[in-house]
Amino acid sequence: MIKNIFIIILVTIVLSLSYAAVEMLVPVQTVGKNVEVQIPKGATFRQAADILSREKLIRDKKVFMVLGRLTGADRKIRAGYYSIWSSMSPLDIFRIIRQGRIIEYEVKVLEGDSLPEIAEAFARHGIITTEDFMKLSADPEFLSSYAISSPSFEGYIFPDTYMLPKGIKAEEALGMMIDRMREKTADIFLKGAEKGRMTEAEVLTLASIIEKEAVMDSERPIISAVYHNRLKKHMLLQADPTSIYGIKSSKERIMRSDLLRKTPYNTYVVKGLPPGPIASPGVKSVAAALNPAPVPYLYFVSNNDGSHTFSVTLGEHEEAVRSYRDKKKIKAEG
Repeated sequence: MIKNIFIIILVTIVLSLSYAAVEMLVPVQTVGKNVEVQIPKGATFRQAADILSREKLIRDKKVFMVLGRLTGADRKIRAGYYSIWSSMSPLDIFRIIRQGRIIEYEVKVLEGDSLPEIAEAFARHGIITTEDFMKLSADPEFLSSYAISSPSFEGYIFPDTYMLPKGIKAEEALGMMIDRMREKTADIFLKGAEKGRMTEAEVLTLASIIEKEAVMDSERPIISAVYHNRLKKHMLLQADPTSIYGIKSSKERIMRSDLLRKTPYNTYVVKGLPPGPIASPGVKSVAAALNPAPVPYLYFVSNNDGSHTFSVTLGEHEEAVRSYRDKKKIKAEG
């Protein structure tokens, strides 16, 4: 009698395992097509199984749930959009869900990028339109929620590569990028707090100008010193990149007419720092803004090779400019 019961139990186990194996290893659909499945925030593993069942991607929810309990996958599930090939086996689908392999977009913010470039990256992935992005960038309520005193969140977006899950709200993604900027520069601000009375907005504004002007890291503190020295002497900063901010792309050539145009950001016509940053500065530019080199320079001109010639007097500067133009002329004729 006991032997018979044992045989029955053993057969039941074998049949159950065989059934489970078939359920998990044999695809539900034979024709393959891409299916996007959304697991909403706060969903349980059971609810995820319900969604997969409705999409006809798994047969038996109970088997799926048992596997979830055995592996611990039922304790935590990542919300988001999952890209699933319909002819996958339920076991392969289970692995995708367990590993949280949701659809993500790679958004790169480069050092020196301005809002139009960042807006384009967001729009390319359908997160938000460029028009709505620019509106949000100057939204008083959004700026206030992140204690930003500048006209927009220009300069507060940390240059980095971000993996943004499909379906993320632009506000959430931007908030993460703003938090990243403050996280990455916290130590710099802490160490530089006793060196001056510049606000966060002022530091990021100057850092953004340094970012647009500097090519060589070694020159960032020197370029910073030029602007600090000019500010102390109440001179115009005359930073070329500010003359075209909000007017045209920084990739375009700066003309004399740009330098003469009256805008709130053009430091050729407005004294002091602009109302806010003109680009996203990197950590090195933020550090340079707070730690200018101990040099007396008031001028600099490009050598057209990434380096600059720095001068103390206007006469020295004019000579450096003439030398640059002569070199450029010789190069063009050659």
